[in-house]
Amino acid sequence: MAIKLIAVDLDGTLLTTSKQISPETERILKQADSQGIKVVLATGRPLSGTIEFNKQLGLQGASQYDIVFNGAVIQDLAGNILMNEEMNYRDFSNMRRLQRLAHVNLHFETPECYWTCDRDIGVNLARNATYNKNVIKVRKAEEIPQDFTFNKVGLSVLDDEREVDKLWNNIPQWAFAKYDIVRSFSSIVEINIKDASKGNAVLQLAERLKIKSSQVMVFGDQGNDISMFTNPDFKKVAMGNAVGMIKDYADYVTADNDNDGIAKALKKFVL
Repeated sequence: MAIKLIAVDLDGTLLTTSKQISPETERILKQADSQGIKVVLATGRPLSGTIEFNKQLGLQGASQYDIVFNGAVIQDLAGNILMNEEMNYRDFSNMRRLQRLAHVNLHFETPECYWTCDRDIGVNLARNATYNKNVIKVRKAEEIPQDFTFNKVGLSVLDDEREVDKLWNNIPQWAFAKYDIVRSFSSIVEINIKDASKGNAVLQLAERLKIKSSQVMVFGDQGNDISMFTNPDFKKVAMGNAVGMIKDYADYVTADNDNDGIAKALKKFVL
């Protein structure tokens, strides 16, 4: 069955290691778009961190979409929110409990900005905010209002990546039962409300667009992509640089993100 929606992870998938879209991958995705195939970026970033890449691909306006915050939010490219899964002040308190397991940065992501109660900001968090063109608002815990809501949490390396290992190995079972928790890279653990995932968001968007699951192709490389790869109906393509569990679930393993893996798979299966 013909593919009608392509969901593409950003970092490590669409983007090369230099954080660029290669000319050939750009050309092929524009070709797919010109043939009426929906090209959707599915990322842990907020919309502010995807707009420049959408523009490069010629995607804009209310009829094009991004899945952001690891699937907690679906937005059209005019900025309108179609789906919004939020956490609240109780979750804020739970995240602070998890932070005590290791010496790591904790930040809370909203469509407007990042929030943190940490006085010391590691390079990883600062770089993340820079890539996504986001302000980091530093506040004392007691300054956070009771009606505070957020879409995603990041617990990231402060000064020693072994602390992220320590955190990951000590997250209690109640947290995994209550939240969707993934280790997207070695330096960060990402947390969303339960059932807010890229895979669920892709499915919801496809249903909204009246596209069958079997007409969806997904590309990914890291742990926060796994929910897209466990859907049995999606056509699943792992990048050559993907972690093992993504490759295990994939229908096909393409070249890596520095060698036009997306373009090669689309030419083989779609165009």
